[in-house]
Amino acid sequence: MNTFNINSELNFKNKALTLFQKQFNDNLIYNQYCKLLKIKTKNIKELYEIPFLPIQFFKTHKVVSLEKKITHIFKSSGTTGNRSINYVSHINQYIKSFRKSFEIFYGSTKDYVFLGLLPSYLEQKNSSLVFMIDDFIKTSNYSESEFYLNDFRKLFDVLKKIKNKKIILFGVSYALLDFAERFPVNMKDLIVIETGGMKGRKKEISRNELHYKLKKGFGVENVHSEYGMTELFSQAYSTKNGEFENPPWMKTFVRDINNPLFVSKNGKGAINIIDLANEHSCAFIATDDLGEVFKNEKYTISGRLSESEIRGCNLMFN
Repeated sequence: MNTFNINSELNFKNKALTLFQKQFNDNLIYNQYCKLLKIKTKNIKELYEIPFLPIQFFKTHKVVSLEKKITHIFKSSGTTGNRSINYVSHINQYIKSFRKSFEIFYGSTKDYVFLGLLPSYLEQKNSSLVFMIDDFIKTSNYSESEFYLNDFRKLFDVLKKIKNKKIILFGVSYALLDFAERFPVNMKDLIVIETGGMKGRKKEISRNELHYKLKKGFGVENVHSEYGMTELFSQAYSTKNGEFENPPWMKTFVRDINNPLFVSKNGKGAINIIDLANEHSCAFIATDDLGEVFKNEKYTISGRLSESEIRGCNLMFN
């Protein structure tokens, strides 16, 4: 399947339905889940009818399509309980996906200085996000591209020294806030991309409040966002207003939190994702994120399901 060559809605639909049939047969965990729901594959004709696997299964099971040699293991940066694990047998699929996603929104990685402020991800190891940013740093044409753990002074000095180059600062929310509070700068051309999450380091705040503080601390007109997760191979990006757009091989749906089997193309609720790049895992994921999907297929993320809501949804399948 040529995952990344999507030229129409019908093309995406046909590839997704074909992949569903394949993963129903090849993915043991997904097969068991579908059978628990008494799904008959011949009855699945529309994208919203495809069963979406609850993302918690990545914490408790090995979610793979066909048993092949595992070359990489990615783990989530969860602050409590078990961490999600993505067992990767086709790392080039991930590399191709994140490179193509980035190019769609920003152009070639060669043209940017990449600065990574991702302390929690660096500390916990096995991060798919760190793997992606490391690739961006290595493919950049600029030697200034680098990761930063907790050395805010060094990052501040580097930002002040770089002239006449396009800079992208990727950062986890709490670290960006800490940096902006301690070393405010005024760099209107800087692209700040927050990857979400306070990781237990700070009180959770709304994305609007986060972006307001970051715009003030960095002197930028807009704060960008990246929406991705350990369990997915693809990323969505927001360049302003917190509205995310997907690459062509990824689609977002919304499900009713009280009836997780009721899935819609747009509206408010919990977020479901089809990621065709997840060809060797599971491409149909019911996330723990809450948000709103608009008719133009852009969407916002407003928070996460509570533990009680997650347990309530899971009870339906026990």
